[in-house]
Amino acid sequence: MKRKLFIARKLPEEVVAPLREKFEVRMWDEAEKQIPEKVLLEEARQVDALWTTITENVTRQLIEASPNLKVVSNLAVGFNNIDLEAAKEHGVIVTNTPDVLTETTADLAFALLLASARRITEAEQTVRNGEWTSWSATQLTGMDVFGATLGVIGMGRIGEAAARRAAGFNMRVLYHNRTRKLESEKRYGFEYASKDILLKEADFVLIFAPLTPETKNMIGEQELAKMKETAVLINVARGGIVDEEALYNALKDGTIWGAGLDVFEVEPVPMDHPLLTLSNVTVLPHIGSASIRTRLAMMNMNVQAMTDVLEGREPKNRVV
Repeated sequence: MKRKLFIARKLPEEVVAPLREKFEVRMWDEAEKQIPEKVLLEEARQVDALWTTITENVTRQLIEASPNLKVVSNLAVGFNNIDLEAAKEHGVIVTNTPDVLTETTADLAFALLLASARRITEAEQTVRNGEWTSWSATQLTGMDVFGATLGVIGMGRIGEAAARRAAGFNMRVLYHNRTRKLESEKRYGFEYASKDILLKEADFVLIFAPLTPETKNMIGEQELAKMKETAVLINVARGGIVDEEALYNALKDGTIWGAGLDVFEVEPVPMDHPLLTLSNVTVLPHIGSASIRTRLAMMNMNVQAMTDVLEGREPKNRVV
């Protein structure tokens, strides 16, 4: 009998086709609609492999209810949507897609920084809405990026890639990380700083840390109060790292100048979310790795990982 595999998001057939040749494949068929948890649970009960994205929660309940499950391959670098302890206990291999999306996500982070600093989306809407009726010396003025200080919280692969881009803007780079990056300090001139010093001195704070119990709401009211009134917070990591209520208050009250968010604690973000009412927030729908080449590379990485596990080989990019 062929091994069974379920894909929790509708993906391009060109990527799925090699799997169909070897395995019995079922796929959720609504591209823009998330699979209901009850449906995911029922499908997982029957399969050997599960292909997920960051929006599907692979819970202990799901793992324990899926006796044949051997591998969960996640279309993301992060894996906070998967209960790793339960997977480990039940011998379920978990894989992710690191490295291949590093530069693409760093591009997006810097694009969001520039857009937030220069109020790009706000300015575009002014044109589209017919509100551009004259020129003004103070119209849509923003913050300079060239020569500013960049603070990076979470100096992993993506954080370092984004920090390298700052050289083209003659920026001073501060970073905070669990471990120092001495080689990068020497090579690129990055400066290690405590989180407090970074928050106080940075004009732009970029968040790249993983979401863990330790980083949950890591940026809250106290941290935001330490930032400059002219500072901009950029989050392309995970929404839960930032206390969104505290961020809303800080932006509304002028504690900080602006924010750029590619991620939210609940995704898709509800339309009545308070942050969406603020003009000094630039928002994106979690598109950090969304280039055609990168997303295809990520998918092919998942395909190879699941094929390796189901054919008895050790996969690359194994998390547990």
